Amino acid sequence: MPELQIESFFDEATNTVSYVAFDSDQKKAAVIDPVLDYEAASGRTSHEGVKNIVTYLRREKLDVQWILETHVHADHLSGAQYIQENCGGKLAIGAEVKAVQKVFGKLFNIGSHFKSDGRQFDHLFTDGEEFYIGAVAAKAIHTPGHTPACMTYHISDAAFVGDTLFMPDYGTARCDFPGGDAGILYRSIQKIFSLPKETRLFTCHDYKTTARTYFAWESTVAEQMANNIHANSQVDEATFTKWRKKRDLELKLPALIIPSVQVNICGGKFPEEEDNGHQYLKIPINLF
Repeated sequence: MPELQIESFFDEATNTVSYVAFDSDQKKAAVIDPVLDYEAASGRTSHEGVKNIVTYLRREKLDVQWILETHVHADHLSGAQYIQENCGGKLAIGAEVKAVQKVFGKLFNIGSHFKSDGRQFDHLFTDGEEFYIGAVAAKAIHTPGHTPACMTYHISDAAFVGDTLFMPDYGTARCDFPGGDAGILYRSIQKIFSLPKETRLFTCHDYKTTARTYFAWESTVAEQMANNIHANSQVDEATFTKWRKKRDLELKLPALIIPSVQVNICGGKFPEEEDNGHQYLKIPINLF
């Protein structure tokens, strides 16, 4: 039976965890949620984090088949383009990215050249679609609620849940972005809870807690069902939805939402250079 190995890469600046998941026999790999370094004050990008991933891929002699985005991230810019340029692989996301593109394409007034049909990605996964990493079987599971396009990638005995769930002591994702819905998130969490109880769950972010002073990003279905402070198995949908909506009213927008969404709806691509040779992102005034 093919063996799945997982290596994690934590970006403390954005509290994001990226992963390399690979078939240890065939040396075929997927890179999940890579991060591009971005300095908001200057608008400068750099590649230290994704360079570490590329170094690991080359050292282990891994062939990248997939670059998987769990959703259109609002808290970091995607490093998918750097991974693809240096290591290849198909860039993929959930098919409902088209709904996210349509909303934010209008909000940022990107222009008629931008097509909200997902063409910026190499592959759009549908709910339940099966694929392989080498000989390791995987399935894309649509788990919306945080955003309409959120996917969980169930690979062997592991599932990469994006922002749907955090560590049990931190809870669940916000649902106040366009197309978000607390009730839908609850039902998506139940889909994750229907996986085998020993399934390892890997989150996209961690922020520590007042009681936990170290970063962590791996749990199991059983641990989440027993201990998730927002959505354990004793919490019903009505209770969760009421609490989640109230909590979301208290949250500030992510610090990097404006640059992140503009770049990430385009698969990590920046706008074309203008006539002076520079690229620009928009900052809407009094819109959010």
